[in-house]
Amino acid sequence: MISFDLKCAKGHVFEAWFASSRGFERDAKAGRVECPMCGATKVEKALMAPNIATSRGGEAAAPVAVPDPAIERRAEAFRMIRELQSRIEREFDHVGERFAEEARKIHYGEVDKRAIYGSATPAESEALKDEGIEYGQIPWLPRHDS
Repeated sequence: MISFDLKCAKGHVFEAWFASSRGFERDAKAGRVECPMCGATKVEKALMAPNIATSRGGEAAAPVAVPDPAIERRAEAFRMIRELQSRIEREFDHVGERFAEEARKIHYGEVDKRAIYGSATPAESEALKDEGIEYGQIPWLPRHDS
């Protein structure tokens, strides 16, 4: 196994393990390597510190990347948000900018109840809240299909 420091198109640097250098190249070309921060699949090897031989014929200690718990927690949060977002896209009706209008129709019984998602302005969101219409908000992450 070999560890590479990788960098996505957005500049996030992360570490990933591969069976070989060829394995990384194959997976990266196929879009199977994903940035844990933003989900981008356009990644490349980042600059890494070389392993330098000492004058005694031995090798200098290789630099070790110590996992940063904050980065790992953030990556896990992004993964969970992406998973929730995918479920919403599969199971809910997308109503786009008509979210407030559709939420009202559902609330007042003008149309059958159904799960919807879309977008609303801060003013529309506040008006829904004032009317007692329940809704939730999640950060909507952009897709990186390039």
